[in-house]
Amino acid sequence: MKSVLCCLMSLFLFTAANAQEKTNKKLVFNPKSPVYEVDATCGTCMFNMEGKGCHLAIKFKGKNYFVDGTGIDNHGDAHDKEGFCNAIKKAKVQGSVVKDRFLVTYFELIKQ
Repeated sequence: MKSVLCCLMSLFLFTAANAQEKTNKKLVFNPKSPVYEVDATCGTCMFNMEGKGCHLAIKFKGKNYFVDGTGIDNHGDAHDKEGFCNAIKKAKVQGSVVKDRFLVTYFELIKQ
C-alpha cells in the first residue's frame, strides 16, 4: 500500500512540475521579429470578451485576443487597483495570431 501511495505521489509531483514549466516559459526578445505596441488587460473584465475567469488579452490590429505564452498573474496582481482587471496598460509584444489567440514570444509592460 505504501509503495502505491508513494508512486501516486511521485506521479502527481512530476505532473505538477511539468505543468508549471510550460506556464512560466521564459519570454525572449528577438531582434529579428517585429515589436508591436498594444493595449493589454483582462479580456473578460475590461474588454468584455467571452470567458470564465480572468485572462490576459491584448488589442492587436484593432481586434481583441486572449494571450497564450504568459499569464495574467505573471505581471503583478491582476486584482490590484492598477492591475489588469482594473486598468488597461500599454505593452510591447512579439508573437502572432494562432487559432484566434495571440501566441506571445515576448511581453514587456511599458512603464508610465
